Amino acid sequence: MVEIDGAQKSGSGALVRVAVSLCSLAGLPLRMFRIRDKREKPGLRPQHLLAVKACAGQTSGRVEGAEVGSREIFYYPGAHINSGDFIWDIGTAGSATMLALAVIPGALFAKGESRFTIRGGLFQDNAPTAFHMQKVVLPLLGLMGARVDLRVVRPGYVPKGNGELELVVEPAQGALMPFDKMRRGEIVSIDAIAMASHLAKQSVARRMAERSRELLEKRGFHAQMEIIEDVSAVQSGASLLVRARSDEGCLLGFDGAGKRGRSSESIAEGVVGGLLADLQTGAVVDRFCADQLIPFCGLAHGQSRFIAPCRTDHMESTLWLIEKILGCGTRAQGNLICIDGIGFFRK
Repeated sequence: MVEIDGAQKSGSGALVRVAVSLCSLAGLPLRMFRIRDKREKPGLRPQHLLAVKACAGQTSGRVEGAEVGSREIFYYPGAHINSGDFIWDIGTAGSATMLALAVIPGALFAKGESRFTIRGGLFQDNAPTAFHMQKVVLPLLGLMGARVDLRVVRPGYVPKGNGELELVVEPAQGALMPFDKMRRGEIVSIDAIAMASHLAKQSVARRMAERSRELLEKRGFHAQMEIIEDVSAVQSGASLLVRARSDEGCLLGFDGAGKRGRSSESIAEGVVGGLLADLQTGAVVDRFCADQLIPFCGLAHGQSRFIAPCRTDHMESTLWLIEKILGCGTRAQGNLICIDGIGFFRK
């Protein structure tokens, strides 16, 4: 049995999601204790609980101690990974994209196609937005051989959530290919998506786009702007993604969500400033994607290498987990990350 102290490293809910996801593939039972022990509300929150239950459903496994507030769980994955149609509703504004990242690895090694409908929060602080996942993370996973399509059915924001994602995951044809990018090259294009729900009168989306364009032009970049005026969300909200593409096939993105008291211009300034800061480091991936790629690199056949903008707590945590659960070799030299994947594949 794998034993994970949930108060180690970042001490976040991401430890739960990644550990359960990897143990599902490895077929290893898991005991996790002191879950989110240092957080203001320790233990499992609804989004973490659903991630555990979702992984259990994928493998016909079982879990003990699975309830909101639990600080210890025992997870026993089943022997097979199920494909088919799955519907999960977090019931809060908890991150739908983080739940998606927990179930995608298993679906890549199921026998058939998987279709996920996930309801919850899609655009909020401290979690990857649906646009970042759709426009940055999934295309990079595609370079590794992972075929995953994402559609935003309805945006969801804090506090009501009730957004909806649809994902289609095709089974991998073999082991994933390593992610090996050591040179970013020149930035050849920048594009952006500025979306606002029920805020057309305030011109929130247009103002985010205009301020983003202004800031980028000052740095010599001409950006393509997509403006979305949404009326399907259950509440007002806004989100902005700015993405850069290089001539070496690298994608880097930065995103931000609206919040009461946060102006359209300040959202644009934070997002554009974050992207420019990551670009200035010479990194080949952005600071968020670096963390999210690590489990897939651990599963891949061969050595993955990439340069991150910085080393974050989440990156350190995920590297620690793939070493402990998958037995990967990992090395971090400054911002260079090297991962010796195990070549995982299920016939």
